[in-house]
Amino acid sequence: MTDAPFSICLIDDDASVRRSLQRLLMASGYCVETFPDAQSYLDGRAGEQCGCIILDVRMPGVDGLELQLRLADLEQVAPIVFLTGHGDIPMSVKAVKRGAVDFLTKPVDEKVLLAAVDNAVALYRRRLAEYRNVAAIRERMAVLTPRELEVMRCVITGAPNKKIAETLGIAEKTVKVHRARVMSKLDVASVAELLQICQQAGIEPVTQGQR
Repeated sequence: MTDAPFSICLIDDDASVRRSLQRLLMASGYCVETFPDAQSYLDGRAGEQCGCIILDVRMPGVDGLELQLRLADLEQVAPIVFLTGHGDIPMSVKAVKRGAVDFLTKPVDEKVLLAAVDNAVALYRRRLAEYRNVAAIRERMAVLTPRELEVMRCVITGAPNKKIAETLGIAEKTVKVHRARVMSKLDVASVAELLQICQQAGIEPVTQGQR
């Protein structure tokens, strides 16, 4: 189904469930890794490439919902498909609000599960592309000097050079020099393009009274 370098990570304390789902997913072309509990996943796999996590809710130690929170803190991009025999509506709502792709109950129809995994993998690829794009932008921005960063944050407000000079307490011609260097170093041709990559990288414009 895919030759992308990632695995489907299956976390469930029921060994028979792990075996049956591993066979199903491998038959569909996926590489699969299994874990008997959340902690073993955190110890051995968290932070590495995982295209989708199939996650039970009720497990010894760290439960599925708690693991979901921990992985969010780690900024892991792998989407989660919950698969549980003990779910209810409030639990499913909570999981989906926190970003789960799906919340399925056991026993699950094979086609339903595979569709959920396919959707999760497609989301993973989009997230990974966005993550790499942001990383590349931040790498380009790392070459900017502190003053160039200040000027850039003023430029993306749409302020003219004269206003930026007043805000930063520098000469207008100095603003022009820094502005040109920013555009050159970041390889952008317009303020609109500069604003776009700043938004992608999480760079906020200077607000009134801020320097």
